[in-house]
Amino acid sequence: MEIKVNGMDFRSINDRIREIDDKCIITGCCGQRFIAAGMTGKEITIDGVPGNALGAYLDGASVTVNANAQDAVGDTMNDGKIIIHGNTGDAAGYAMRGGKIYVKGSAGYRAGIHMKEYNDKVPVMIIGKTAGSFLGEYQAGGIIIVLGLEKNGSKIVGNFPCTGMHGGKIFLRGDISNIHFPDNVCVKPADISDISLIKDYIFEYCHIFKLEVSDILEAPFSVIYPDSKNPYKQMYVAN
Repeated sequence: MEIKVNGMDFRSINDRIREIDDKCIITGCCGQRFIAAGMTGKEITIDGVPGNALGAYLDGASVTVNANAQDAVGDTMNDGKIIIHGNTGDAAGYAMRGGKIYVKGSAGYRAGIHMKEYNDKVPVMIIGKTAGSFLGEYQAGGIIIVLGLEKNGSKIVGNFPCTGMHGGKIFLRGDISNIHFPDNVCVKPADISDISLIKDYIFEYCHIFKLEVSDILEAPFSVIYPDSKNPYKQMYVAN
């Protein structure tokens, strides 16, 4: 069912979504915040640009955006999937603790900040092109993958990646020799066991965005993870 949201506020939009049992397509979206916040069991497609905190506290719904998205996509999401066919703004996946965020284009600053995991919940974010500065800042769990597609000479990530990282893993595809990492992390070429950890996510990502898996996996990946001696683990992770 189509919901035309021209001029509607987010409360009215979310109320309409909750009333629909079937798939819904949102048209005329232009900056409305908090769309699909906390939702479960819904399949939502958005034509237009949603505003900040799309899918905040998402708890199992699926959201597809056929354009760009603004800041804080998937803020504290618990489960479900958010697919962005364009770029996304700053702080995508802020405190994300479950589910998946797949971005075809680039992400702004602080993607994956405070991302965490608990028991069998492992949040995953894949960014197709590049990520801005402070990628994985204070990351406590989960997996972030940046593919570096169509980066046209730009660095795959901006400045200060992994600042305060104390859990989880980040995978970067291609050459990372021009990136400076802090002392609190370890950086190494991804081996077969590392790639096995992310291969299913790469397959799903390529299926969604119609990419060739072989083209993605033919380039080397590097994996970044916290140094076991880093002090942040004692500050943020319970024994």
